[in-house]
Amino acid sequence: MHSVRASALALAFTAAVGFPALAQSGGISGDNVKIGVLTDMSGQFSHESGEGAVTAVRMAVEDFGGKVLGKPIEVVVADHQNKPDVALAIARKWFELENVDMIANLINSSIALNVSNLAKDKNRIAIINGSGASRLTGDACTPNSVHYAYDTYALARGTGAALMKAGGTSWFFLTADYAFGHALEADTSAVVKGLAGC
Repeated sequence: MHSVRASALALAFTAAVGFPALAQSGGISGDNVKIGVLTDMSGQFSHESGEGAVTAVRMAVEDFGGKVLGKPIEVVVADHQNKPDVALAIARKWFELENVDMIANLINSSIALNVSNLAKDKNRIAIINGSGASRLTGDACTPNSVHYAYDTYALARGTGAALMKAGGTSWFFLTADYAFGHALEADTSAVVKGLAGC
């Protein structure tokens, strides 16, 4: 349910803020507003995004009246299969050939990092939820992307600081070998070292 509300909030925010700005600058790609939901439909994150994310965006479009500045909103969907190269190929095709104005969801940090950078290059919008690497709001933040919900910095500050204060001053990491895992280890290590842990 959180994912549904979060996706609906993202769409409402984008429709209210992002699309009118794009439309006034001539930035909407065609006679309709196209939103691509690029998500995990079949893999490890499908239970927290997938069909739920698609349904949330469609519900938000309906709640918003189905139009932005008089232009109808169309939703397209693809499964990125948790593969950054697949996600980037889909995003590139959507932006360059299919006139997609915004890509939403982007669960999986490595995918979100790649697609948000492409959105910046193509002057389109990327709305990221579910991906937690702190780089998305740090050095990889772009003027074309919105990253909301949690990130690894928040997880590290909250949990890392609390455990340090409870006496857990020696840390060992078993790190998931992907963008989110590396970001969580780096952010937590910084908190631990900052509080004189090791």
